[in-house]
Amino acid sequence: MITPPPAQVPRQHRAARIAVAALFLTNGAIFANLLPRYPQLKADLGLGNAEYGLAVAAFPCGALMAGLAAGALIRRFRSSRVAVAGTLLTSVGVLLAGLAPSWGVLAGMLFFAGCMDAITDVAQNSHGLRVQRLYGRSILNSFHAIWSVGAVSGGLMGGLAVALGVPRGVHLGLSALLFAIVALTALRYTLPGPEPLEPSERAEGDAQADGLPARRESTGHGRIWLMIAALVLIAIGGTLVEDAGMTWAAVYLSGTLGADVAVASFGFIALVGSQFVGRMLGDGLVDRFGQRAIARTGGATTAAGMGAALLLPSVPGTIAGFALAGFGVATLVPAAMHGADELPGLRAGTGLTVVSWLMRLGFLVSPPVVGLVADAVGLRVGLLVVPLAGTLVLVLAGVLSAARAPKGWP
Repeated sequence: MITPPPAQVPRQHRAARIAVAALFLTNGAIFANLLPRYPQLKADLGLGNAEYGLAVAAFPCGALMAGLAAGALIRRFRSSRVAVAGTLLTSVGVLLAGLAPSWGVLAGMLFFAGCMDAITDVAQNSHGLRVQRLYGRSILNSFHAIWSVGAVSGGLMGGLAVALGVPRGVHLGLSALLFAIVALTALRYTLPGPEPLEPSERAEGDAQADGLPARRESTGHGRIWLMIAALVLIAIGGTLVEDAGMTWAAVYLSGTLGADVAVASFGFIALVGSQFVGRMLGDGLVDRFGQRAIARTGGATTAAGMGAALLLPSVPGTIAGFALAGFGVATLVPAAMHGADELPGLRAGTGLTVVSWLMRLGFLVSPPVVGLVADAVGLRVGLLVVPLAGTLVLVLAGVLSAARAPKGWP
């Protein structure tokens, strides 16, 4: 199928694309504003590495507890409304976590924020995939690239607030207000109407609309769940790397390598910045070389880049290592989500919800495990999770399609 030129895309569809991009932007920025504050929170509350890791793990734990509710909420209230409501509540949770007077409050507020973030994540991806089907070509990686822009912006905002000595409450309160305004404005331009039918019916309808013969696929339930399991493991490889950047980059750079707190924030910024570049290039690269080749190359880049940074530790080298890791895993999560949403025989949002839910195991398991290893033998050893994740992707990439034009994509 020939992709229509941008001029043929209806105005309301372009507006919906911008609205979804705004939601991805806020989702990336809200939590990233808190990350540069982690070293201060850890010090102010007198937390050891294991206690700190357990508190941070409350965020993915909350995501696991609430994530499976996303599909039902989307079908009942619409993906756009659920995404915006989740954005507002995530901002509240992050603000209260930044003001936490104790370990218990910090963990509790991160748990709540994780619940809301998981629901927001599924809802905004679901709505983004609705827009993608209307466009008739892949745009999902670009949404995730905008998420990276938001994460970089949030990290820079947080790092600047730390450097200027802005109180945590003022900083996080103003950011919450800003992103609430953006999300509520975006809601006005999202797609109207109920959520679409199950993927197999959507695919048939899209094919008929394009004048192509409808294709029906018969896939057994056992095979579907094996496919979901494979997609989850690939996505977890990406989330392990993201979590290392979010949770430990600033702590490792400032605590182990002695970097200034403001400089330490650039570990995470480098990761999500390079991830943004990878996602902007992602659709074209996958169409040209295939998912399997891109995943294998990314896994090797992650393992080699961060492995070298840990073998020869330095502040510039570590920042570069996180940058290579971010580039390596850039397309993994969008690819897993797209594949899950297109599985036949599932109700709208089901495959996407299950993969989004299970891949968060990486966020749940990684912080306490890395914290325990760090307390025992040092954070440098704990961060071996990054090259190990790259190796995992390299090994499992064979489950992805080797075709240069992924099935079902124009």
